[in-house]
Amino acid sequence: MNEQAAKEWLTKAWHHLSGAKILYSVNHYTDVTAVELHYAVEKMLKSFLAYENKKIPKTHELLDIYAKIQDKIDFNSDEKELLITITEYHIEESYPVIDNRLPPKEEVKEVLVFSEELFDKVCNILDIDKGELV
Repeated sequence: MNEQAAKEWLTKAWHHLSGAKILYSVNHYTDVTAVELHYAVEKMLKSFLAYENKKIPKTHELLDIYAKIQDKIDFNSDEKELLITITEYHIEESYPVIDNRLPPKEEVKEVLVFSEELFDKVCNILDIDKGELV
């Protein structure tokens, strides 16, 4: 097991997550906040692969990453739907799109809460003290 590699991924995830929290708290553009949340969740999921010294796929598709780690963490159907929504943030919010609307603040708040809970859950599963990461 490679705890140090997992910690590196989780540290980067925390940077994105804490940035998203700050952006949300000051009512910054929800598209930017959403992209930060996507990167946070992506890195949290990839930390499982890093922990086991497995190849980290070069994808931003969260369900694809989840398929490789579902023996480590389980998501219910609502959480899987959130993973789809969060993946769409990377695709739809990172690049200019004609007539694109910002993600609703309530939706971003739901994803933020999910992401915070996921961070704690991942740290617990991997037995990593999150105090060492932040």
